[in-house]
Amino acid sequence: MEGAIVECVPNFSEGKDPDIIKKISDAGRGVEGAKVLGIEPDADYNRTVLTIAGEPNAVSEAAYRVIKSALDNIDMSVQKGEHPRIGAVDVCPFVPLSGISMDECAELAKKLAFRVSKELGICSFLYGAAAISPDRELLSDLRRGQYEGFRKRLEDCGPHLPDYGPLDWNETTERFGAVVIGARNILVAYNVNVDEKDAMVSRKAGSLVRSTGRLLKKEDGRKTRVPGMLDMVQGMGLPLEAQGISQVSMNLRDVNITPMHIAFEAVREIVNDHGVETCGSELVGLVPLSAMLDSGKWYAHKDCTDEKELVQAAIDGLGLDNLAPFDSNKRIIEWALEGRGEQ
Repeated sequence: MEGAIVECVPNFSEGKDPDIIKKISDAGRGVEGAKVLGIEPDADYNRTVLTIAGEPNAVSEAAYRVIKSALDNIDMSVQKGEHPRIGAVDVCPFVPLSGISMDECAELAKKLAFRVSKELGICSFLYGAAAISPDRELLSDLRRGQYEGFRKRLEDCGPHLPDYGPLDWNETTERFGAVVIGARNILVAYNVNVDEKDAMVSRKAGSLVRSTGRLLKKEDGRKTRVPGMLDMVQGMGLPLEAQGISQVSMNLRDVNITPMHIAFEAVREIVNDHGVETCGSELVGLVPLSAMLDSGKWYAHKDCTDEKELVQAAIDGLGLDNLAPFDSNKRIIEWALEGRGEQ
């Protein structure tokens, strides 16, 4: 794996306390060959998305230190937040960027999952390309019931027990919960802002755009699933109380299949049909340059070919700076790795 570059995106369950966020984020620094590219806390979700990239073994070591720091600094027995989560570090995926295969990323995930269980006593699940069986590939399946339902799952011996770590509810499990570690392609965490407080329309929009769709009850009481509008998309509606709005929170699992602008316009059309407006959108974590260019081409004039102009067209068209300034030098993976944001 010489010359390989991998990304790791630990999501930890603290987005409000700046001191704790700093302690956990700083734990990922100081490993030669790995670089913390982004730290994005969200107070409403009570969650922070950390982006680390670099040499595979160095990135794995940085991720281990982040998980260890989260164990020391987060108590899940008192944690509350809008976003679904099963542990102090909810999910920790490895993503191949260059010179490394998905299978090699899966091996990194397996080694890290085993290490945190052995050295820290933490329950760990494998998902995505690292999953041991197809029914364990989806994060949403492994996280079902969240932290609050995890004790009962252990006591009932399933479904979906951890791949590594203790199978009993002990002091460490009560404090940390579990972590889901895996390997996947680049996923874009993308939220569309909706100008309503109660998230009623946002929840409807989330159920309509996500690939799995929604369940409808027939007159005879039987239920049938209606597929969603967009392929390779997970989505749900949530309120953002601090902002006085709501969001359709989405994971775009393949932006080549469903780009950001298609997701944005689909949500806008749905909420507009219900008499509600969108108010920009939000990227969580970093995004590939290609995804920004694709959306830029959608919103820019047809003859535009300049990279910077296309990126700005995407920012403007999607309203990515509506909630906070959007620094493309720090938020685009390729530009962040080049160190443009440090100049």
